Amino acid sequence: MGLFATLPGMGGTEKDLQLTFGLSMEEITEIRETHLPAEWYPQSGVQLTWPHAGTDWAYMLEEVQECFINIANAISQRELVLIVAPDTEAVKMQLEGKVKMENIRFFECETNDTWARDHGAISLLDAESPLLLDFCFNGWGMKFAANYDNLITRNLFKAGLFKGRYMNCLDYVLEGGSIESDGKGTLLTTSECLLSDNRNDKMNRVEVETYLRSKLHVQRVLWLDYGYLSGDDTDSHVDTLARFCPNDTIVYVQCCNKEDEHYEALRRMEDQLLTFRTLDDRPYRLLPLPMADTIMNNDERLPATYANFLVINGAVLYPTYNQPGNDMKAADILTLAFPDREIIGIDCRTLIKQHGSLHCVTMQYPKNILK
Repeated sequence: MGLFATLPGMGGTEKDLQLTFGLSMEEITEIRETHLPAEWYPQSGVQLTWPHAGTDWAYMLEEVQECFINIANAISQRELVLIVAPDTEAVKMQLEGKVKMENIRFFECETNDTWARDHGAISLLDAESPLLLDFCFNGWGMKFAANYDNLITRNLFKAGLFKGRYMNCLDYVLEGGSIESDGKGTLLTTSECLLSDNRNDKMNRVEVETYLRSKLHVQRVLWLDYGYLSGDDTDSHVDTLARFCPNDTIVYVQCCNKEDEHYEALRRMEDQLLTFRTLDDRPYRLLPLPMADTIMNNDERLPATYANFLVINGAVLYPTYNQPGNDMKAADILTLAFPDREIIGIDCRTLIKQHGSLHCVTMQYPKNILK
């Protein structure tokens, strides 16, 4: 009998849920109604879409695969890792002896690129069974090919790798990196991304918000109208700028250098965050993450950000950039935000060469979704 079949009023008691599934009372309350869980909700696993020679990583393939191995290793110590790749046997050879193989699952299919955050399914929980929402991914506004990546979620579901129900949302473009959920009914996003002309036929703010509230079962949307990172090609995904954390906390990128091109936009973002209130009308606890020092590649500034961390069971994986002072400051802030989790750094200098980081290449799936 599954978790959702034993909810109170459906043949079980709250005590049954606590004893059988190890859920807290807060988690039990959360799953009474359809909702978009926070990233720190208990997970079944994380998806990685593996880099290969047919991607933009071809010129530095060994280097980026080593980064992916480090990510897979950290996750596999704590939960399942679902690896999607055109040649899974080749990936198995790369991983052998470097990860906890019993926690690795493989699925073979064609892929364009590696950004699982944006082509992966968005998971909702409710009292019946999980819902896997498959939105359209159009390569961040048709900047890059996405024909294979846009099929991955459907293929995974058809292959039986997911529990729950599939929901076709392919008439709407939405990337996982563009939204943040606190698990309590509030969504955080950026107007630069969700109102861009190259995604959803010039829908206005009211129309977008109405759609998100309906599909994602959130009560409200908080819009950030300021903030960007030079070198980012996602139109300012929120997961590069500001993130929800437990206990009504938001961590965000703060720029203290007035000579930096980001200073004014990030200052305005900070001012806007200060105006936000929780659903019970209290100010959020705001924790500033350091702005990474400038990293250049072929005369281009790369979008290095400490906001692009991944929460997993028992740990937070965060990107490091070989900047000891900033790397340590970021770890200290994340320790304040997640005091009950181990904070683990992953060198992501390779990932930012293709304009993303750790959170961008991962997609978590809540408990009772991955088989």
